[in-house]
Amino acid sequence: MNRMHALTDLSAREAAALMRSGELRVTDYAQALLDRAGATASYGAFLHLDPPALLSAAAALDAAPRPAPGTRPLHGVPLAFKDNIDVAGMPTTAGSPWMADHRPRLHAGVTQRLLDAGALVLGKSNLHEWSQGVTGHNHGFGPSRNPFDPARVTGGSSGGNAALLGLRAAPAAIGTDTGGSVRVPAALCGLTGFRPTVRRWPDEGLVPISPTFDTAGVMARCVDDCVLIDHAVAGGPAQLGATPLAGVRLGVPQACFWEELDPPVERLARESLERLAEAGAVLVPCDLSEADALFREGSMTISLFEILPALAAYFARHDRPFDARALADAVVSPDVRPLFERLFGATAITPEAYARALHTLRPRMQAAYRECFARHALAALVFPTSPVTAARIGEDVEVMLCGRATTAFSAYIRNTGPAGMAGLPALSLPMGLTLEGLPAGLELTGAEGTDSALLALALGVEAVLPPAPVADAVQLRLEERSLAAGIHR
Repeated sequence: MNRMHALTDLSAREAAALMRSGELRVTDYAQALLDRAGATASYGAFLHLDPPALLSAAAALDAAPRPAPGTRPLHGVPLAFKDNIDVAGMPTTAGSPWMADHRPRLHAGVTQRLLDAGALVLGKSNLHEWSQGVTGHNHGFGPSRNPFDPARVTGGSSGGNAALLGLRAAPAAIGTDTGGSVRVPAALCGLTGFRPTVRRWPDEGLVPISPTFDTAGVMARCVDDCVLIDHAVAGGPAQLGATPLAGVRLGVPQACFWEELDPPVERLARESLERLAEAGAVLVPCDLSEADALFREGSMTISLFEILPALAAYFARHDRPFDARALADAVVSPDVRPLFERLFGATAITPEAYARALHTLRPRMQAAYRECFARHALAALVFPTSPVTAARIGEDVEVMLCGRATTAFSAYIRNTGPAGMAGLPALSLPMGLTLEGLPAGLELTGAEGTDSALLALALGVEAVLPPAPVADAVQLRLEERSLAAGIHR
């Protein structure tokens, strides 16, 4: 492996340590990532890249004194930011061509904290239009493509981040997760995706869907990098030891979360449970069917009522006029337009329905989770992140689940959405490849506010699962040539 490829394989923590010590120049690392991004541009991962700005910032760090021990934990690490997270001076399109002229003057809160920790901005990544989808297929800017098969989706809405990480063009990436937008693409692309407890990370400067559910989150190639990013953003521990699994009680919610799984996903998930049990974990059957029912009843009511006022507030933050009708009319993705059309006229959510969902259904759901964790003394819940693997691009509005057609939206967020509605921390881990060579993920959901404990547990679980899959480099080069020639499998 040549040096450029070796550099792009570094974890965020490894790269930061080498740059802090002076063993690796920041400019060399940044250039290696830029070279890799250029070589894999056909995967549609970036919406905005400014190599001169990145290299200038890297050179400034190389010329400056090295940081004192214990400071700037992300020194010199270029991070990708989903293009619904404000980075001052760069576009924030939210995946909509209608927003192409929007260049925020202020950093989002999460951006500022990461830059304060020494990170650099690698670029802005592709996403499902307005984050209102789960496949990563953007009809305005083009789809992000799965590193394991470029004819397939990455998952969404943080799909560009997943492509970049799987292609080794970024060490870590910051996305947002409302109902699974970090965890679903992590699962479909063989990565780790962490959604913190709502309000643990700052939320100003994020293009919103639902302030009740939204949070920024991180996608990486290992749990330890999620620990590092959470430390930089939220002040969690800088390092965590892996929780030994012997005696750890993990809830297995068979109803809903383990039902109707595509056979390749179910096989990997059952094998994962066997590995956990062999490591000493206590697998506890539990029932969260009430939480699932409350999610189905209340989640869309809350998010559809909140989105327009939340977008109006975001536009006001940037002194931009807000025209909801014009925004909806400009939507180009066929799976997103119907969601925006529901916001107007007779189909709009009433204040009464919203109040019931927010103040009655959601508290009942949160109580159901609390009661389940307490009754069974659980460290976390465990289940497949997504019941299906990555669909083919163009065949992704409806997908086949156990032999029947269903909407991609309902299939991909079926298991991840409830934690989003309840505001809980959750993390998706890679659990291997199906016989088709497609990744699948295993989710751990923790109780509210147990983020650091959940990350420590994830380190323990990660150690007993198969190593994270890597898309074959030779195959990647062949696929890149095929894409350049317009040949799609």
